[in-house]
Amino acid sequence: MTNPNRPTAPAGERTGTDTAARFGRLALVGIALYVVLDVVAQALPPHYNPVTQAESDLAVGPYGFVMTVNFVVRGLLSLALIAGLQRGVAPAARSRAGLVLVGVWAVGAFLLAIFPTDVGGHVTVHGAIHVVVALLAFVAGVVGEGLVAARLGADSRWAPLRLVLLVMAVVAAVVLVALIGGNGHAVARLTGSVFGLVERVLLGLVLLWMAVAAVRLTRLPMLGEGR
Repeated sequence: MTNPNRPTAPAGERTGTDTAARFGRLALVGIALYVVLDVVAQALPPHYNPVTQAESDLAVGPYGFVMTVNFVVRGLLSLALIAGLQRGVAPAARSRAGLVLVGVWAVGAFLLAIFPTDVGGHVTVHGAIHVVVALLAFVAGVVGEGLVAARLGADSRWAPLRLVLLVMAVVAAVVLVALIGGNGHAVARLTGSVFGLVERVLLGLVLLWMAVAAVRLTRLPMLGEGR
């Protein structure tokens, strides 16, 4: 039975929460689709080594269009999550800088689809652009997620997840440092032999962060309604 004395959330707030939930569901569908397409791209020839070769190599070859489409999917799911967080996090707990950086990550995914990487020793302009964009996108995504997580404590609905998301972002940052460690360092020599694996772990952490946030968006109560 409805409590007549319980305050009713403003219509605008209810609409914002419902919209945030819809964007959360879109992000989750996008993440699931991304994983499926990644597996399909890996299964198609040429069979690039997922341990030593970057994921971007899957976009080169007769079936490279599958990975190219997947980059677009990554960009779209990231934009959906940004839109959800914009509507589903209280203004006081919203990190504008964090959301902008996650937006850079999203735009980077679209650019990766436009500028394919180089496979082999030959270096091209589009391949060089791809490497720079990939690096900037990873840095922006990891830092952006960390900044978003750090502010969430100001919203009681997100406070229980703040530490989890922050730890995930910190772990991703550690993996990112390992991935781009300077030449000559032990970490660089290590990641050189398992570059593809380390990159996929990093990508998985970024997407897992997004999945956890998206799930919360789909179950978000109104402000003042508790957890």
